[in-house]
Amino acid sequence: RDRLRSRGLGDVYKRQHLLRPVNAITRKLIRRRLAMNTETAGHDPIRLIVKRQEGPNAKPHWEEFSVAHQPHMNVVSALMEIRKNPVNAQGKPTIPVVWESVCLEEVCGACTMIINGTPRQACSALIDDLRQPIRLEPLTKFPLVRDLKVDRTLLFDALKKTHAWIDIDGPFDLGPGPRMSARTQSWAYELSRCMTCGCCFEACPNTGHTNQFLGPAAISQVRLFNAHPTGKLNKQERLRSIMGADGITSCGNAQNCVRVCPKDIPLTTSIAQMNRDTTVQSIRNVFGSDA
Repeated sequence: RDRLRSRGLGDVYKRQHLLRPVNAITRKLIRRRLAMNTETAGHDPIRLIVKRQEGPNAKPHWEEFSVAHQPHMNVVSALMEIRKNPVNAQGKPTIPVVWESVCLEEVCGACTMIINGTPRQACSALIDDLRQPIRLEPLTKFPLVRDLKVDRTLLFDALKKTHAWIDIDGPFDLGPGPRMSARTQSWAYELSRCMTCGCCFEACPNTGHTNQFLGPAAISQVRLFNAHPTGKLNKQERLRSIMGADGITSCGNAQNCVRVCPKDIPLTTSIAQMNRDTTVQSIRNVFGSDA
């Protein structure tokens, strides 16, 4: 009785006040889960066939998974469901699938894989738009790490070789940069959207383990940085970097790169322009002209 007396109206009100938002949130979550179950009830399970490989020298094999359908799923969310419950379609426990992803909004390019025979981003590949069973494979033009994860160092080495950056004097504030015309800005912005995802490199028939072709992305970045008022200071260096056997002459004009580019970058336009610029640069090299 004494304990009941010690609990005044203030304590009772405080308890009721704290419980109200919790109950409201709980009811909202229940309604959302019921709505998802209602939408899911009319769909068959998602069938995923994944190419598995424990390492670069291991023997590859295929493994099928069945994932419950949920609204607005993409390939990454389906792989996450497999990671939460690593059981294959035969009901046997297995090792979770290894893949790479960062931004989940088609900006970083890390989740690139071959989906139903086409290199693309797993984060923007919606399950409802794909033919089932969905076949997932790693990129074939890069060293394999495990399962769907590859090492894309080749792309970044190509950017280093072509000097795909603009030199500055230091980390201090340099003030406003030089101006570019609106016309140059319009097409330069399209080139700047490249996320080094590797789709063009994978689709190009002239890239591979036996060919050292730099790939369309690196050549397009040469055009981008040579168009910048400050980047023009290193224009000759960039052009010479793509004038070797692994550069512009290795392009066979298959135009697969523009077909698979997720950002619709005009890669073949950049390659054509760099063909012209390297021809002019080669003539200057013969006559020793830097003009």
